[in-house]
Amino acid sequence: MMRRAWATPVVALAAILTLGGCAELDFLSQTAKNVNQEPPHGGGYKVGNPYQIDGVWYYPAVDYNYVETGIASWYGPNFHGKFTANGERYDQNALTAAHRTLPMPSIVRVTNLENGRSVKLTVNDRGPYAKGRIIDVSRRSAQLLGFDGKGTARVRVEIVADESRALAAKLTGKTDPNIVAEKPPAAPVGAVASADLAPPPGVRAAPPTATAAPPKAPHPVASAPPRAPEPVVETVPVKPTSIYVQAGAFARYDNANRMKARLQSLGPTRVTQVNLGNRPLFRVRVGPIQSVDDADKVLDRVMKAGYPEARIIVD
Repeated sequence: MMRRAWATPVVALAAILTLGGCAELDFLSQTAKNVNQEPPHGGGYKVGNPYQIDGVWYYPAVDYNYVETGIASWYGPNFHGKFTANGERYDQNALTAAHRTLPMPSIVRVTNLENGRSVKLTVNDRGPYAKGRIIDVSRRSAQLLGFDGKGTARVRVEIVADESRALAAKLTGKTDPNIVAEKPPAAPVGAVASADLAPPPGVRAAPPTATAAPPKAPHPVASAPPRAPEPVVETVPVKPTSIYVQAGAFARYDNANRMKARLQSLGPTRVTQVNLGNRPLFRVRVGPIQSVDDADKVLDRVMKAGYPEARIIVD
């Protein structure tokens, strides 16, 4: 389990003194207020402004194409009952997660690449702020994904675009017609009246029939409170994965090659090419690395070498 930098107002104050910068001060001080002050209307939809932690800028944004691999952690008892970044009460037994940049709330699918277990979670908080982690899930989520005892896992996180759009539309009132269909107005219904008619000529009216007594109402039975639906845990095939520290990505190979030369003393370093549409992208990666602990150490060295945007990825 990973502890986040703003666990309590005291820790947040210490972080403010250490980190400095207007964006950090505003973000952390607001977090400290949320711990002690009930928001006026509970949770809502929020994207947020850019903020900086430990020299790294994070840019919250709407991104319905988001998918990333990396290391997940979880948080629980120390935060249970406190306020999340969008004003909800954190429940360690709910299927929720903290993410650095996705809108709150968003729906994401988190897949444990080590055992194939996969669940949908609602992002309603910011974090994790520990280096080398891409998502912080609730305790219950970690249990379902099978890494609550271990503390971390190699995961893939991908946004569930349709459900996230629908949730945003519900909370903001801004409907995307391609995702959420508007309900058509109900057809008008006129008033209906009834009356007894006289029998036609030459026909005798039937004697009135006795009206049956209405059935007695059954004795009230106390109903059980509604139960939350059981979480759906899917299982996908497991493939071998490796851990790397990605120091950067460049449109020009010579820039990537220069970074590779600077980092080779930290471990096996390679340049790999991927294509984004018709454009090549050259990624500089250190690895493969055997464990998460070793990856954390390599990441720290790469960042101290002058690359604060470096991150741990799983491939």
